Amino acid sequence: MATAKANKRIVTALVALALMCSAAFYALAQQASDAKKSSPAPAGKRHTLAATLETVQWGWLDPKEPPKLTVDSGDVVSVETMMHAHDKVRPGITMDEVVALRRANPGGGPHSMTGPIYVNGAEPGDTMEIRIVKIVPKPFAINFNLPGKDFPTIGALAPEMPDGFIKFFTLDLKKRQAEFKPGITLDLRPFPGTLAVGIDPNDPSPRKGGSTDPMAPVSTLRPWKNGSNMDINELQEGATVFIPIFLKGGLVWTGDSHCRQGNGEVNLTALECSYREIAMQLVVRKDLKLEWPRVETKTHWIAMGFDEDLNKAMVNAVREAVDFLEQQKMVPMSRYEAYSLASMAADCRVTQVVDVRKGVHCMIPKSIFTKKS
Repeated sequence: MATAKANKRIVTALVALALMCSAAFYALAQQASDAKKSSPAPAGKRHTLAATLETVQWGWLDPKEPPKLTVDSGDVVSVETMMHAHDKVRPGITMDEVVALRRANPGGGPHSMTGPIYVNGAEPGDTMEIRIVKIVPKPFAINFNLPGKDFPTIGALAPEMPDGFIKFFTLDLKKRQAEFKPGITLDLRPFPGTLAVGIDPNDPSPRKGGSTDPMAPVSTLRPWKNGSNMDINELQEGATVFIPIFLKGGLVWTGDSHCRQGNGEVNLTALECSYREIAMQLVVRKDLKLEWPRVETKTHWIAMGFDEDLNKAMVNAVREAVDFLEQQKMVPMSRYEAYSLASMAADCRVTQVVDVRKGVHCMIPKSIFTKKS
């Protein structure tokens, strides 16, 4: 009887051991499966860059500006931003004061740009991959149009809007909403209006003070190959932008923080705000060569084009979309097939018409690729 009981205990222990081994094996297999599904981001340190008069530049990207922070590829930087004109755009500002600020920085943009951030290992010809990890707005926001009688080319309907107009907002950060007026509520969709690396010496934009030096400061007004005032509203939390690098260290800047914007940004401004924090992971890509910025979201690849002529901006964006489709490796295709697919599947939208150089972006849905790479 004792022998039978002992045998029973042994069998029970063996069964339990087998179940434990099976569970452990399943856990390991599941971890391996998950690892195959998504490659982890490169491990890196975390940094903070506060917005002060020493770390924020008003309206110009100056390649000679000393870096405010030096990081390694893969590090995450939490950046604070200011409102326009070194935080002079505040609750209660008048249109006369807005106009005076616009004229106080001739040729420069209104944008307050935190940076630059120097990324070790970044060299001209590389690509800066900027992953938008998190955005935490501050509560004040504003939208305005300049008086069309004084600024007849700034805004889609500027000649029809002779007077300036300002609207102030106190954002409900808990609900992530803004009340336009009773009966109209806007969900917040924050994104950086201006996100740049160091200037392209071949950018045809005028230089500060009329300088002919290609390394003189460039205004933040215009988008270009180095990003800058792209105003693409898809660049929200979870999105990634890829920008070609022109100067050693990359030199990353951000400002012109938006809490929401319609495509076109038709009256000049979005729901202009500032950020307590925009957390960005900065990754130097030696393996990726680009001529123009591109964006990736969870659902789309996005090609961009800029030009003073909206039709040419469209051509540039379509060319970028066709280049992407022709070069991708998931489903090989000819350039003619890429052009055909872009015509049927890419959704090309007007990004903005108010930044001197107008923008178009073409949305390529990931869902059309049914073959797994």
